[in-house]
This record gives sequence, C-alpha cells and structure tokens, in this order.
Amino acid sequence: MKNIQIQVVFYSMYGHVYQMAEAIAAGVNEIEGAEALLLQVPELMSEEALKAAGATKARQAFAHIPVANPQQLAEADAIIFGTPTRFGNMCGQMRNFLDQTGKLWLEGKLIGKVGSVFTSTATQHGGQETTITSFHTTLLHHGMVIVGVPYSEQGLLKMDEVTGGTPYGASTLAAGDGSRQPSENELTLARAQGRRVAEIALKLCR
Repeated sequence: MKNIQIQVVFYSMYGHVYQMAEAIAAGVNEIEGAEALLLQVPELMSEEALKAAGATKARQAFAHIPVANPQQLAEADAIIFGTPTRFGNMCGQMRNFLDQTGKLWLEGKLIGKVGSVFTSTATQHGGQETTITSFHTTLLHHGMVIVGVPYSEQGLLKMDEVTGGTPYGASTLAAGDGSRQPSENELTLARAQGRRVAEIALKLCR
C-alpha cells in the first residue's frame, strides 16, 4: 500500500524552525506507512533586507528545500506547518502563503486532513501559544483536524531547564539574537509531534 504523504511546510529565517521541521519529519518517517515531504514557503524579503538582518548565511542550510505551491497542499494527507513568531502571530511569509489557498477552501480540498503547527520565539513569553492557536483558526476554516502534543510526552513537564514545548505544538526558543539553538528536549517533542500526526493521519486514511 502506498505511503501517506505528510507535508512539513515551514518558513525559517535563521534556521531554528528548519531544525524543528527536520525533527518533525524524522518523527513522521519513524511511522510505517507515512512519509514526510519538507517544503518551505516563498520568501518575501529582498536579499538586501535578509543580509541586513544577518539571515543570509543561516538560510543556506535549507536552500535545497523545495519551495511550496499553495495548491500542492491538496496532495497531502496531513500538513504540519512551522512558523516563527512575529509579535504573537505567524510570520508574514506564512500568512501570505495561506492567503493564496482560497481556491482550496472553495473546493474543500483540505477538509478532513490532519493539520498541526509548530513555532519558534525569541523569548520564553514571546507568543508561542498565541502563534499556534491563532494559526489553528485558518486550519479550522479549511475543515482540518487539528493535532497537538499530548501531556503523555514527558518533555512538556520539564521544570529543570528553560525549554519550549506546548500541548498545542512543538516550539523552540531562539534568544533575541538567534544564538540559542533548539534543545534536545525541544527536538524530542518535535519528533513526537511528527509521529503523532502520522499515526492519526494513518487512522483517518485507512
């Protein structure tokens, strides 16, 4: 039987969301019958602006990842979206991408598919939960079945270190200058999210 396709669609500026996307894809691929496809949404900033923001070098790490077309979402059995936080909301690049899915909405192409979200913030209280839950609004309009990370994942209960991770979806902390990289706990939760989405999508598809 053909594997189900789970798209991991992300935007990353400094590489933190990309690292989380790789972990999520690894989790998906651990589940027999599921296969992850990594895609990135188009960039809206100019090369000059990216260079001024110090993002040019970091972006080389995922330059090989194909750029997604909004209509491509219809081919997936589940979609896991990744976005950095911008003032408690998804980034403009992701919003612009989703705003091009009107035709999919009119045709009901995403109804019944699993949808899930992960994120990155600069600080502990920088909007991880609001970014994910506000993103869910768009998924609900598309009729998607939302999946998060349950508290059976012990990493959500860690109190002995600074860490991201929410029941709404995996998350990481990047620090204001982007110097902090995803921790092992954050990556473990990301892999768990990928596995959970794959498991539920398989149940829905078969």
